[in-house]
Amino acid sequence: MTDTALVLGGGGAVGLSWTVGVLAGLAEAGLDLSGADVTIGTSAGSVIGARLASGVTAEEMYQENLAGAPALDVTVTLGQTARFLWAALGSRDPERSVQRLGRTALAARTAPESAVHGAVATLLEGVREWPARDLRLAAVDARSGALEVFDAASGVTLPEAVAASCAVPVVWPPVSVAGRRWMDGGSRSTANVQLALGHRRVVAIAPIPKAVGPHPSAIEQGAELAAGGASVAVLTPDRASRAAFGRNMLDQSRRGAAARAGRVQAASYVDTVRAVWKP
Repeated sequence: MTDTALVLGGGGAVGLSWTVGVLAGLAEAGLDLSGADVTIGTSAGSVIGARLASGVTAEEMYQENLAGAPALDVTVTLGQTARFLWAALGSRDPERSVQRLGRTALAARTAPESAVHGAVATLLEGVREWPARDLRLAAVDARSGALEVFDAASGVTLPEAVAASCAVPVVWPPVSVAGRRWMDGGSRSTANVQLALGHRRVVAIAPIPKAVGPHPSAIEQGAELAAGGASVAVLTPDRASRAAFGRNMLDQSRRGAAARAGRVQAASYVDTVRAVWKP
């Protein structure tokens, strides 16, 4: 086993802001998680992970959210929501569920792929090269439903990997990278905590604890790692944070409230995280 892994899950613009608040609150308490041996990002977590591993601090990202810095601006229609739910909930089998979602995503009429890449470039705020730190970003093959991980050795650029990880099915088109089409890495697991297998100490931050459909939750995945001998903390929103989120995780107007709620909630997690990160 290697040592520490930081896992950052997806959650749209609101979940991104909450995660940044949690990270900033923990850092303020002396628990800076940016020095993890590996950072694993999924969807919005891939944006945070890329910036954090590249030297942007959690406090800087937190202040950006409060100041209303540019963020992902996506409108989701009722029709898109219905198609997503129809696909994801159409089977009790996890593999069939994600394959249905992939087929639906490939057939959907959405914005061009260039819109995804443009939005990701804005979110990354100038970060374009793979960092020296070990960064791994999850994406799902839209045709097969297979989960795969991009890193610096994958032969794709960092913005391409982030775009693949963030391509929300039905809302955005699957992204073409390395000759394949990719959709959001959270399509079958919102945080992919299982990817931290082999690390002794794991902290996972999951603003959305479970993907839509018959898939394991971040807490269940963390429990499996713990059963294998790892020390694991899975951080999820409390009632106050969920109230700050509202019903739409893409609601830009909720970003500041979500970031502040995350920072407040971080205080309740300090002892738990310290026990894992600095035993």
